[in-house]
Amino acid sequence: MREEFGRTEMLLGADAMDRLARSRVAVFGVGGVGGYVCEALARSGVGALDLIDKDKVAVSNINRQIIATRETVGREKTEVMRERILSINPEARVRVYPCFFLPENADTFPFAEYDYVVDAVDTVTAKIELVMRAKDAGVPVISSMGAGNKLDATAFRVADIYETKVCPLARVMRRELKKRKVEHLKVVYSEEKPIVPAEEYGADGHDGYGEATAEPVLGEGAAGRNSEGAQLEAGFSHDGAPGQTAEGGKSNVVRRQTPGSVAFVPSVAGLIIAGEVVKDLVGR
Repeated sequence: MREEFGRTEMLLGADAMDRLARSRVAVFGVGGVGGYVCEALARSGVGALDLIDKDKVAVSNINRQIIATRETVGREKTEVMRERILSINPEARVRVYPCFFLPENADTFPFAEYDYVVDAVDTVTAKIELVMRAKDAGVPVISSMGAGNKLDATAFRVADIYETKVCPLARVMRRELKKRKVEHLKVVYSEEKPIVPAEEYGADGHDGYGEATAEPVLGEGAAGRNSEGAQLEAGFSHDGAPGQTAEGGKSNVVRRQTPGSVAFVPSVAGLIIAGEVVKDLVGR
């Protein structure tokens, strides 16, 4: 028994801890939700982690992201998280991919090597592609729905995507997955109705994805929302600055709204996801 994981082994048993040590989990998105997924998986003894995220730590991340401190601002999130994981478990095997997951680069990732995939990525298009890739590879996948513009951490639920309610992002995902004949997807979602930020903070007066604008046609430069609920328009980077379209051109689309967020909501979603991964890996 390794001392650092001894309390966990008391609950799961030696065989389960061995299984976790031999497992490789890919976490796509290392932000407010994904960062806490990584933290809990590392502290649970998962032996190998792939971290996928192109973002760098920003000052605006400090209020909720576990890797965000004054000392880490400006550094790649994947590298900061890798260091944190190794400080928890020096024997962990960590691979980092400082890039966004996109349909165009999906072949880069060795899905056949993964024992579990965590979807905490930013855009609807990427979420759909990630789910499809995991399903095609026969790898279990769990997806984070919206965690922004919320204050009630007790409203999170674990369910199949087709059993979700209230969550605007889940509604879009249900429709798009049904089109692709995906029969099941485990998700963590909130039954709290999204809070509308005050107008002085840039709110547009709408509280749900697709309620004020046309819903996206995925794969055609469509808008999406990130795992904390932000609406992201095609061709814009995650910090809201003008970015490149999939074809490499500039986009003039404006991002409508950045969501409000707090420390105690996306973190809870991430911990719930990590718990589901661990329990599924060991058959609990």
